Amino acid sequence: MSHSPREPFLPLIRLLAQTYQAFEQFSAGHIRQLGLTPPQFDVIATLGNTSGMSCKELSEKTLITKGTLTGVVDRLTDKGLVRRVPMEHDRRSVFIMLTPEGEDLFTRVFPAHIGYMSKAFAAFSHEELDSCIAELSHLRNAFSAAMEQQS
Repeated sequence: MSHSPREPFLPLIRLLAQTYQAFEQFSAGHIRQLGLTPPQFDVIATLGNTSGMSCKELSEKTLITKGTLTGVVDRLTDKGLVRRVPMEHDRRSVFIMLTPEGEDLFTRVFPAHIGYMSKAFAAFSHEELDSCIAELSHLRNAFSAAMEQQS
């Protein structure tokens, strides 16, 4: 009975998952200290410096599924940080935008979180960061292409 050779990408999958978990723990801890959940921060950060966007666009930019996004927006609306505005051309669709309070929060928490996150990246040169970005983009594109082949 022969064993199939170990796939050479398995250590990469493990490392990718461990890296994401470490990133999430590091990032989420700080976001919670700012009084938000990670999805709430994601919405505030995405809407910051914009005049707002449709639910569909916000879902695509945050990678939060539409069902989950509704609850996140509900909670941010309850906190007075975002508001829903019916879209003129399509009453079934809504436009989501920061309230003045949400904009104030964005201007406080976004730079604070970027400063916090920069600690983890301080040891990397610009070239090393560019290389990581290129390699991760290549990996993401490989997964996108594999998904397209399935459909």
